[in-house]
Amino acid sequence: MTDSPTGNDSDNRFSSMLITLFKGVLYQDQHPQYWQTLLDHVARVRDYVRVLGLELTLDEAEGYAFLRHREPDDPAEERPRLVPRRQLAYPVSLLLALLRKKLAEHDTAGGDPRLIVSRDDIVDMVRVFLPASANEAKQVNRIDSDLNRVVELGFLRRLRGQPNQFEVRRILKSFVDAQWLADLDTQLAAYREHVADDEA
Repeated sequence: MTDSPTGNDSDNRFSSMLITLFKGVLYQDQHPQYWQTLLDHVARVRDYVRVLGLELTLDEAEGYAFLRHREPDDPAEERPRLVPRRQLAYPVSLLLALLRKKLAEHDTAGGDPRLIVSRDDIVDMVRVFLPASANEAKQVNRIDSDLNRVVELGFLRRLRGQPNQFEVRRILKSFVDAQWLADLDTQLAAYREHVADDEA
C-alpha cells in the first residue's frame, strides 16, 4: 500500500476526496470510494491540511471524517480560520443536546447501531424545554425550522421516502463529547432557567 497516489485515476480520486472533506463531512456510507482513498493516504492528508491550519478528525469505527481548525502551537500566533466557527442559536443547541442524550441512551441499550427518530418524537422532546405558547402551530413551525437547521449541519439525515423520519448521525458524538454529556443535567437545568426567564 502506498502513501502517494499514482496515475490519473488515483490523483482524481485523491483530489475528489480532499474536495469532499473541504466541503464538509466525509461519510463512509455515502462515499465509499473516497473513504477508502482517505484510509489509504491518511498521513498525506494530515500533512496537507496541517499547512492550512487544519487537522483531520477521523473515526473509522463510526465511519466519518471531517476537518477542524487546529489551534496554533504558539497561542500568540494568529491565523485566519479556513473553517469558520458556527454560532448556534439556543433552540438548535438544545435540540443537539437532546439528540446526543438520546444517542447515548440508544447505544447503552444496544441493538441497531442506527438511531431513527420521528419528527413528532423530536417535537415532543424539545417542547418540554420551550416557553409555554398559546400558538402551538407557531411553536411547532419554529421547531421544524430548528430541525431543518440541524439537517443542514449534518447531524440528522432524512430517510429516503420518509420525510418525517430521521437518522441521528453519529458524528454528533464528536461535537457533543462524553464530558459535556456527563454535565448534561446541569446544561438542561440552565435551559430550563432560560425558558423561565423568557416566560417572566
